[in-house]
Amino acid sequence: MRAGERRQAILEYLRHSSRPVSAGYLAERFSVSRQAVVGDVALLRAAGADISATPRGYVILRASRGLIRHVACRHDAAGMEAELNAIVDQGCDVLDVIVDHPVYGQLTGPLQLSSRYDVGQFLSRCAQEGARPLSDLTGGIHLHTLSCPDEAAFSRVRDALRTLGVLLEG
Repeated sequence: MRAGERRQAILEYLRHSSRPVSAGYLAERFSVSRQAVVGDVALLRAAGADISATPRGYVILRASRGLIRHVACRHDAAGMEAELNAIVDQGCDVLDVIVDHPVYGQLTGPLQLSSRYDVGQFLSRCAQEGARPLSDLTGGIHLHTLSCPDEAAFSRVRDALRTLGVLLEG
């Protein structure tokens, strides 16, 4: 398979995947190195493909089902698991994390977390890589973009985060 054909095959695979796909998996599937896949994805992005890299792999983001809402939170790294679980436990998806960096401006990290399993996988990957949360750059202050099925679910998220003492309000 030629490189251009492989890139199109990767794009089609991602379009039809309902979950993030790791570069390692794509490398194995297309019999190339992981670095070749990373390069292919970079070229696809440069050509306009809307591919996001999440902690669990590459994904083409689809239109969210439900309401898009934001919450502002503040906690240290130790509070991350409780915060994320509180959100997914109420039926909302955590689409990303956003911080306002004093030099770079807004930095966004796609998350795409829908369940406790997803949260566990994300935290495991953070620990494995020794990665610190983006919110460490801003004293723990950050936003999350959420996809919620309805206003009631969003209200439950706010109540749960308030109970944890991590919700930033007014």
